[in-house]
Amino acid sequence: MHFLQRHEAIIQRLEKDKMVKVTELSSSLSVTEKTIRQDLIVLENKGVLKRIHGGAILPDSAAMLSVEKRQASFLYEKKQAAKAAAAFIKENDTILLDGGSTMLELAKQLIHHKITVVTNDLKIAHALLNASKIQLIVLGGARNASAGLTGPIAMDALEKIWVQNLFLGTTAADIDKGLTVFSNDQAEYKRMIMNRAEQITLVTDHTKFGQTALIQYAEINRVDRIITNYELSSNWKCKLKETGIPVTYTNE
Repeated sequence: MHFLQRHEAIIQRLEKDKMVKVTELSSSLSVTEKTIRQDLIVLENKGVLKRIHGGAILPDSAAMLSVEKRQASFLYEKKQAAKAAAAFIKENDTILLDGGSTMLELAKQLIHHKITVVTNDLKIAHALLNASKIQLIVLGGARNASAGLTGPIAMDALEKIWVQNLFLGTTAADIDKGLTVFSNDQAEYKRMIMNRAEQITLVTDHTKFGQTALIQYAEINRVDRIITNYELSSNWKCKLKETGIPVTYTNE
């Protein structure tokens, strides 16, 4: 098993059980205990877990791991970000909405727009089901933990699609490590959708900046615009000024 697959498996076990043991992981993943300990060190350095004697637990800062917690947090800020994002959408545009709670709020803003919406998110598709002005295109695939459809079927469908605007979410964003997520399937999907759009707008709350997840899917300079709620740090401002990426703040 590739180390990234092991790391994904460890994270999934943590999300489910809140604690993992070296001996159990060694047995279930068919690798030595030494290998598991090395994996736990790597994941601890990423802030994903906290090592304890014989295993690891979730630290308080790892709330970003929980899909439910991520989707429930900062609802007001997500609605504000969605309103700001909707302002960049014109009549008859073809857009792609990445999955997640912020994009769900954006979808709700678009119900009366005459546009084409492509998405892999089942909750977004349900929200737009009765929007008569919207041409809705739902990508196929296997459902992941957050109601998104990914895998070969979704990737094949994307090969035939080109959109004017992609509204992208992310698990984490770091100046040096770029945009990251916890799942390899998510990373592959996000790379693909970024290659199918003329313009890419990253829409995410301020807590994602300065964070790092497991797998990088893009450098920060791959996006054309950022929408977030609070003013970013001076380091981020300098980086974005260098790359020429404009930022819209929704809580100014």
